Amino acid sequence: MVFWKLFLVFFKIGMFGFGGGYAMLSLIQQDVVEEHQWITSQEFTDIVAISQMTPGPLAVNTATYVGYTTILNEGYSQNISILGSAIATIAVSLPSLFLVLMISVSYAKFRRNRYVSAAFLGLRPATVGLIAAAALLLMNEQNFIDIKSFLIFAATFILTWKLNVHPILMIIIAAITGLIIY
Repeated sequence: MVFWKLFLVFFKIGMFGFGGGYAMLSLIQQDVVEEHQWITSQEFTDIVAISQMTPGPLAVNTATYVGYTTILNEGYSQNISILGSAIATIAVSLPSLFLVLMISVSYAKFRRNRYVSAAFLGLRPATVGLIAAAALLLMNEQNFIDIKSFLIFAATFILTWKLNVHPILMIIIAAITGLIIY
């Protein structure tokens, strides 16, 4: 039955699709277009284009549209095709859900372990550094490092850190300030 095959294909893609949505696209194309021939290459290209424009993760959006189109191409009605989208979406998401559940159970057991605590303490500044490095790279590529943007950043940082202003409020204020200044 095509529903079961659809589930297995997208579960496998969810299990082995490391590297995010763009890395999963080749796996999806291999299984859906070339191996099972559920959709054409042109349909796949259209689905990827729509998935990129739709809010949400690329792999999940692609799975949703491929599931719908696959079931529709098999001759089922549009209402039944919605079930195909749900099956593909759930199947591609299940491995991540299982992994997160296993990690959270392990973390709950070992969070008081001094080595685990030390590892997480070491990850905090590394995470901040990685985010800051990505921000600097993006600003540098756009030639957007100027005194005004640095002042907005500094004011936002100080207000959030020293005066405990809520970060979401600071994002809104920074966005409005940027719109006014630029």
